[in-house]
Amino acid sequence: MKRVVLFDGECNFCNSSVQFIIKRDPAEHFLFSSLQSETGEKYVKQYKIPADVDSVVLIENGKAYTKSSAALHIAKKLDGLWHLFFLFILVPKKIRDGAYDYFSRNRHRWFGRNEESCMLPPPEVRKRFI
Repeated sequence: MKRVVLFDGECNFCNSSVQFIIKRDPAEHFLFSSLQSETGEKYVKQYKIPADVDSVVLIENGKAYTKSSAALHIAKKLDGLWHLFFLFILVPKKIRDGAYDYFSRNRHRWFGRNEESCMLPPPEVRKRFI
């Protein structure tokens, strides 16, 4: 079963994060779509994702994970020791999401926006974008 990662296609950090996931996901657990794309908008409507969620969403087993929960569930499936970050799921969601929201609010200022072009992945990776 494929999992779908929705990301902010205009965010440099988010685009780098997608590249990070791809490199650590040789089993190809994840497919990707920009939140701004037609497919991304379809998932947003289908899963009733709140409008204030604009960075990363994970669709897995018919459920949409947002904010820190999405990031931790993604880390759980990555190669290497990244799955150990899933232990942070034990931290109360309000605290995790507070830290996530702070980072999310500042990500464009810290990492910039990619408003003019999007990455063009090689053909073997391109098939993972929906």
